[in-house]
Amino acid sequence: MPAPPAPRARRGLRRTAALAATATASLLVGLLGPAGAQADEAPADSVHSANFTHVAHVPKPSAVRSVNSDLAFTGDYAIGGNYDGFVVYDISEPEDPQVVSEVLCPGGQGDVSVSGDLLYFSVDYPRADKDCGAPAVPVTDPDGFEGVRVFDISDKADPQYVSAVRTDCGSHTHTLVPSKTGDSDLLYVSSYSPSADFPNCQTPHDKISVIEVPHDTPEEAAVVNEPVLFPDGGNHEQDGLLLPTQGCHDITVYAERDIAAGACMGDGLLMDISDPVNPVVTERVRDENFAFWHSATFTNDARTVLFTDELGGGGAPTCTEEIGPERGADAIYEVGGGKGSPELSFASYFKIDRHQGDQVCVAHNGSLIPVPGRDYFVQSWYQGGIAVIDLNDPGDPEEIGFFDMDSRVEEGVQDNDTWSTYYYNGYVYSSDITRGLDVLRIDDPRLRAAEQVRMDEFNPQNQESYRPGRGNGR
Repeated sequence: MPAPPAPRARRGLRRTAALAATATASLLVGLLGPAGAQADEAPADSVHSANFTHVAHVPKPSAVRSVNSDLAFTGDYAIGGNYDGFVVYDISEPEDPQVVSEVLCPGGQGDVSVSGDLLYFSVDYPRADKDCGAPAVPVTDPDGFEGVRVFDISDKADPQYVSAVRTDCGSHTHTLVPSKTGDSDLLYVSSYSPSADFPNCQTPHDKISVIEVPHDTPEEAAVVNEPVLFPDGGNHEQDGLLLPTQGCHDITVYAERDIAAGACMGDGLLMDISDPVNPVVTERVRDENFAFWHSATFTNDARTVLFTDELGGGGAPTCTEEIGPERGADAIYEVGGGKGSPELSFASYFKIDRHQGDQVCVAHNGSLIPVPGRDYFVQSWYQGGIAVIDLNDPGDPEEIGFFDMDSRVEEGVQDNDTWSTYYYNGYVYSSDITRGLDVLRIDDPRLRAAEQVRMDEFNPQNQESYRPGRGNGR
């Protein structure tokens, strides 16, 4: 099959595009320790805090020629998306994971989610048609396909391509939303950066696409709504790295509570999804320090939401003294008001304080560690590695652990470049752009209760509540 095309111009900030405004700081040969006491116990030349142990590594399969992206989990399996397709890993023995199957079906972005025997896959670079072997075509081709592919993964060793649904501007990310009836899935499809030159992605692009997939007849998947989230056009400001709102990057839903949080370039949103086919924006915030509202995560009680700013688009060194602690960071907001009129109140920023010099580093994908009654978050920072953050005081978040493969500190190791990091059934899994899959353990008394929470299925952008002994799967 042909290799994935180069990133299109319309996508704005990109993983491979470094920005001149984020000038490279002088290279640091050591890493500063985080604020947490656990990390202070690590040796001075270590690339991890004392509470982190690297237990397994699966190199990226040779057939995967491009970028690893997101992860989803079902039972004893992890699904790793990439720009060429996806890989199914058997993680029944987390310290000895095995590749079960590799599916080549290029198209980027490779965002994945799972629902029972179905897997959904985002396509963000246009192909000549819906077939897996279809060649790349220019974004100006009106017949090019972008959207969401549907696979049957009932046989993990032999996934089957079932159907595909075209969406305007393709699918940069998508979010699984359980339907109220329980016999279908809804997908909120996010995409951004339209242009008058792109026939399938015209300006203004102020909407998302909602796809419905019947469980029994997934071949009948179709777009059922295209709700407009920004009837006024959204945030029009553009100042240096600050981008105007031209669509959403990612949406996280908390269906049990009928709420969602949207990260939409220039705006952060709260939404009422009590009618999930027709989400309604209930609150919108902006932040002069945020260049690109990228993703969101609620705390388990939904009283706090953490937004990330992907300053530099994942292609620039932003963990530097020059950039500072408030850009390329997490912004933590407290949620107040009633259900019908919620309010977002800024509480604080969090950014790792281990300056990374010229390495690509910015806040990226993560998830809660399911400690009942407490709030801890594990997160990727690209070449800045993995951080675990204590969010229990929204106004004073604190790093309590980190892991960073860095050849500047430990000679001979392959530098990490982690896209997404999630906690699942006792282990931390990192989808690394170049390394492959890394599995880690974090041993910390504050997090021990999470080991009692068992999940049957985990899609990080579809949050569900947790308590000891109870999973959050179907």
